[in-house]
Amino acid sequence: MNKNEGMISCAVGCWLVALLGGVLAAMLLMVLGGWTFMQGVFMGVVVFVVAGALLSWIICKPLPAVGEASVDAAKPEEAPRPAAKSTAPAAAASAATTAEPEIKPSTPLPGEADLAARKGEWKYEAEPKADEKPKAKKAAKKPAAKKKAAEPAAAPGEGTKPETLSAAREGGPDNLKEIKGVGPKLEALLHSMGFYHFDQVAGWGADEVAWVDQNLQGFKGRVSRDDWVAQAKILAEGGETEFSKKVGKGDVY
Repeated sequence: MNKNEGMISCAVGCWLVALLGGVLAAMLLMVLGGWTFMQGVFMGVVVFVVAGALLSWIICKPLPAVGEASVDAAKPEEAPRPAAKSTAPAAAASAATTAEPEIKPSTPLPGEADLAARKGEWKYEAEPKADEKPKAKKAAKKPAAKKKAAEPAAAPGEGTKPETLSAAREGGPDNLKEIKGVGPKLEALLHSMGFYHFDQVAGWGADEVAWVDQNLQGFKGRVSRDDWVAQAKILAEGGETEFSKKVGKGDVY
């Protein structure tokens, strides 16, 4: 009988014992415990399965063969032989002679020649420090700052400042937005400079126009460009221009 047949017969015997135990357990529970037939059969099946599995695992567990056990027992005794110490130089010499030679590829690998030619030429360069980067950014912003200062400054003494008012006359200021080229922002700027009425603008001469053109911050040259004086004369006399009519209808602002 070989090893596998012995394990099969052991397992069959264990399950037969478990079956006998399950039948006895079912009968005892039905006779002595007053259980019903179905309850007794269910409990018998449980006992059969559990007992069969435990007995098969405990009793039929394969044991190491006698030859294997003797080999395993002999393994710890296999210590380095004393003779190996005396023959160590000879063993080292023989190992050196019998060592396999270094294996090199017979065919050059792709890019190997190029890599060998460039070897030693690469040089690591450190990245610029973090505190140096803002300096470069500031240098790049300088030309933009120069472009913003493209608006010409008012020449000192150029033109003559017109007469101004500290506040609008009785009845309130005129709607200076009826002059073409004067928007809400420019009207507010004219008020801050002391100009509230059409007749003020209509009375400007060439020197006054030159002064106002140079002192309208952000709107330099608008007085002469849009001919405010001619428009203001018509509006100061109670007349209307094509532009003032559109403003009165609400088509502009």
